Amino acid sequence: MLDLDPGTAMVVLFFVLLALRVPVAFALGLSSLYAMWQIGFGLDLVGDLLSSGIAKFSLLAIPFFILAGALMGTVGIAERMIRFFRVLVGDLPGGMGVVGTVVCLFWGAVSGSGPASVAAIGPLIIRGMEEDGYPKPFAAALVCTGAALSIVIPPSIGLVIYGVIAETSIAQLFIAAIIPGLVMGLLMIATLPFAGKARHAAATAASGGGLAALAPKPYAGFSYPARLGRAFVDAFWGLLTPVVILGGIYAGVFTPTEAAIVATVYALFVGLVIYRSLTVKTLYLALVEASASSAVVMLVVTFASLFGWVVTVDDLVGKYSGALLAMSDNQWVILAVIMVVVLIAGMFMDAITIMFIALPIFLPVVRELGWDPVWFGVALMVNLAIGLFTPPVGINLFVAANITRLSLEKIALGALPFLLTSLVGLAIIAAFPEISHVLLQFMQ
Repeated sequence: MLDLDPGTAMVVLFFVLLALRVPVAFALGLSSLYAMWQIGFGLDLVGDLLSSGIAKFSLLAIPFFILAGALMGTVGIAERMIRFFRVLVGDLPGGMGVVGTVVCLFWGAVSGSGPASVAAIGPLIIRGMEEDGYPKPFAAALVCTGAALSIVIPPSIGLVIYGVIAETSIAQLFIAAIIPGLVMGLLMIATLPFAGKARHAAATAASGGGLAALAPKPYAGFSYPARLGRAFVDAFWGLLTPVVILGGIYAGVFTPTEAAIVATVYALFVGLVIYRSLTVKTLYLALVEASASSAVVMLVVTFASLFGWVVTVDDLVGKYSGALLAMSDNQWVILAVIMVVVLIAGMFMDAITIMFIALPIFLPVVRELGWDPVWFGVALMVNLAIGLFTPPVGINLFVAANITRLSLEKIALGALPFLLTSLVGLAIIAAFPEISHVLLQFMQ
């Protein structure tokens, strides 16, 4: 392939295969095999490299968190949480936008996956926002943006993978990501009055609007405190979920990987014993959904191990990280270059692929400049979250388009205001590492 070294040829071939619409996992595998053949290593190494790449205990958190999120979506936890926050906001004009943002943040602490969050809570939030006067494309865009924060808000699948690649404490990453995730959520809420003003708020408030749809007959006729109390009781087990998962991790009761299993058992308990809404059919559907989603992620992780091995053997890390360090003596310039590169890559590739390709190059730079890998991981995750709702390959946009029957272009246009505020949030979190360190310092 031209006169390129095997590692660089591998990277070029990978992007060519992507352009030809070869699935990401197979593009990684085929380009890696080509480079191994060019280097002269026997393909008998492939089996060992694949198995060693995926045989990591921490990676078990991925399928179990996905399963927990799927179960919680099927047993009615999502709907009860939306009802509670809708009652809490009351008849505030345009309040369903605030509800949608808050629920997205809460669901991020359940699912850990952006596309899964869009599928689980998107239909209810979009319907409620429409009844509250929001344009449908804007409502879909809000869900896409809020659900993208699922890879920032712990327990995040993205942070699990970053922790494995960077050999950094996943528990510390989870703690450090909480406040940055909340900052991004607050910026989303601050965007609502300017970009998605409810056009029919007075009419919907008079008729019940989104509240009628999401806080049904059992709450009708009661005073606000009574409605709020009843809604809280209904949603209690859902609201308790982040406390169980994250509280157990931070208290040292179980590891992040064990927390994923605890979350799955907790979802089964709530569905079978508390709500009694989990049937054999719904359990089967949740298992199928979780298996399909997990298979896609784990297949990418598996073939990415081959890609990473070639990157190391051909010393692409030394070549590219050295070039990056030589660009400038100013750390802020280097950080800005890294963030722009990731931002552009996020428009064309999924977050997991970007991490496996880019982190072997970026992490030596992080270490050389003395940056905190925990802060860098959180800032990187915020950046990758933006990629989930930016075209042409923003996966959240595709899921939202599927559930709303809107065109991808309409939803992408609706997401523009959130894109701008997300970029502001990324700049704040990247420029002020203290935001990521607050809880870590408090808990020491």
